[in-house]
Amino acid sequence: MNISPLNNLRIGVATAYGKPYFRFVNSLKELDLRYDSFLPEHIPTYTGNLVFTTRDEAPLHAGVPLLFEDVFEKHPTVLAGIILEKLELNFEREELVIGVDPGSRIGLSIFYYGIEIESSLYSSVEELVLHIIAILAGLKAKTKIVKIGNGNMPIAREIGNLLNLKFCSSFELEFVDERRTSLKIKNYNQRGRRDRLSAKYITQRQGYRHFVLPLSITG
Repeated sequence: MNISPLNNLRIGVATAYGKPYFRFVNSLKELDLRYDSFLPEHIPTYTGNLVFTTRDEAPLHAGVPLLFEDVFEKHPTVLAGIILEKLELNFEREELVIGVDPGSRIGLSIFYYGIEIESSLYSSVEELVLHIIAILAGLKAKTKIVKIGNGNMPIAREIGNLLNLKFCSSFELEFVDERRTSLKIKNYNQRGRRDRLSAKYITQRQGYRHFVLPLSITG
C-alpha cells in the first residue's frame, strides 16, 4: 500500500519500550511510510507532522498530533485514514468512497478525503463485505458511499444485501455503469491489475444513489 500524499510527511516513533516500538514501526512499514525514531522527551521539540508514542510516555504538551498504542487494533487502511484525520490537511471532500468491481475476482478501491488509501483484490464476497464493514465503522467521514459496478449484477446485489444485513449504521449505495471504465484499462492484462483499476474508476462514476439504513431501524 503506497499513500503518495503522505510520503513527504515526517512521522516520528517515540517510545523507550521495545514491543510498542516494533509494532509502531511494522504498522508504518505496512503503509510504506518513512519515520524518525527518537526518545519521548524529544516529542515537544519535534518538527515533524505526527508522532506515534504510548499513553504512558506522552507529554502533557506536544507540538504535534499524537497516535497511541490502540492503533495496533486497527486495519492498516483504517490507520491510514486516521493519520489523514490527525493531520487536518484541510481536504475539500470529507467523504469515504468505496469502489467495488464485482466478478470472479473482486477489485476494491478506497478513497478517503479524495486520496486512495487502498487498492486490493478479493475472491470471497463474505471476506470483502467484512472488510468494507471494518472500514465503514473505523473511519469518521461525514459521507460514506459504496459504489458497486453493474458488470455482474448478481454479485453486486449480493454485496449490497450483505452490507445492509451486517452493517449496523447507515451509508449510501450506488450501482454504477462500469462499461466505460473497461475501455480505459483494456491494456492492463496482469492478473488482478485490471480489477483493481476498474474499482478505482468506479469510485469516480455516478449512479443512482440511495441511503441504506440498518435493519435495526427499518425492521
